[in-house]
Amino acid sequence: MLSNLAARDVETLVHPYTNLAAFRETGPLVLERGDGVWVYDTEGRPYLEGMAGLWCTALGYSNAELVAAATEQLGRLPFSHLFSGRSHDPAIALAEALKEVMPVPTSKVFFTSSGSEANDTQVKLTWYLNNALGRPRKKKIIARERGYHGVTVATASMTGLPANHADWDLPLPGFLHTACPHHYRFAEPGETEEAFSSRLADELEALILREDPETVAAFVAEPVMGAGGAITPPSGYFAKIQAVLDRYDVRFIADEVICGFGRLGTWFGSEALGMRPDTISFAKAVTSGYVPLGGVSIDEPLYEAMLDESRKLGTFGHGTTYSGHPVACAVALKTLEIYRRDRIVEGVAAKAPQFQARLARLREHPLVGEARGIGLIGGVEIVADKASKAQFEPKAGVAARCVAFAQAEGLIVRFLVGDRVAVCPPLVIRPDEIDALFDRLERALDRTAAWIAAEGLAAMPAQAR
Repeated sequence: MLSNLAARDVETLVHPYTNLAAFRETGPLVLERGDGVWVYDTEGRPYLEGMAGLWCTALGYSNAELVAAATEQLGRLPFSHLFSGRSHDPAIALAEALKEVMPVPTSKVFFTSSGSEANDTQVKLTWYLNNALGRPRKKKIIARERGYHGVTVATASMTGLPANHADWDLPLPGFLHTACPHHYRFAEPGETEEAFSSRLADELEALILREDPETVAAFVAEPVMGAGGAITPPSGYFAKIQAVLDRYDVRFIADEVICGFGRLGTWFGSEALGMRPDTISFAKAVTSGYVPLGGVSIDEPLYEAMLDESRKLGTFGHGTTYSGHPVACAVALKTLEIYRRDRIVEGVAAKAPQFQARLARLREHPLVGEARGIGLIGGVEIVADKASKAQFEPKAGVAARCVAFAQAEGLIVRFLVGDRVAVCPPLVIRPDEIDALFDRLERALDRTAAWIAAEGLAAMPAQAR
């Protein structure tokens, strides 16, 4: 029986990434407040927020300084825009601060309200750039299977997940996908990580040649794949990919929406993994998730092309009402100040060994085939047989059941495609809270194993894999 609040939710809201039919029976988990790494439902029950909300609440909940920054800005200039040459102090100061920490040469910053908008802007700017350079055929965008880049028409086309394409009439023409760099699941028997990376680079090169390099404009990748399974790239992967991109003059877009601002123990994931992108998309942790804000870094060659197009067309015809919203920029400025002052990024690097050791220990569990990550992010793959890596039938919903058991244990984590469970806590999590997180996840896995045994679930037939 749903509570009154839950019943009202079912009758009024559409929830993203939710089985809407099943949801009518189960209803929502309604959260009421948060403090640090903990959130509390309407009954007062605490949950350790093991996903930092949605990969974003880096500084935890109820940070008084971020609340004060938003409140002060609301009282001073609650709204302005950047259209037609208008500006305001928070946007200017934030752009300056971001240029200081960007790991790529950055001439300017363009603000959006989300990661989807940032990546959509990247697509448009890539097309715009090549038109300005007199290369009207160089427009195709290559992403990766299982990559996640957003839900606009363009970014959902880049996203390489079946649920984002099926019955949405996507992807659009000109959006291509190359192989997912998940060594555990997709490497050939006996293939080392380096050999796997070489094979994927060769496959990318073959795709570019097949399509014609004069038509391929950009390659987009997350440092660590988020919604596609919290997948860490294999050894040597980005160096080998970079060589292919350089060979064919393909622009490299780093989608840092999840990995940016400390998640991997560096300011940006590109630094941790040796990536050399031309441009970066950011969002989420730039405001610790408190206010919607995203953006892209603009390199000087792109900016020069934008100037040329403005001279030709009379305007830069792109932007949204909330691009550079003053409240969002004020909160982001305070967030960056806290990251620096409190050495949050260095703290992640210091806590990562404990986090990764506890994550690796999960491999001893009979249900866990892979447990791998970097910094304060990790992915766990549940399998029916560890030796063969055989999976359960997707319709059994084993990872979803594990996440439900975790919630019952007072832990919020997320299930993803391929019976994977993601863990991505706030960056301010304490060592004792790291242990509490994994203790609860271990108990959830034990309960999942007992449920599997009671249900008599078995691996899916080999021919169906």
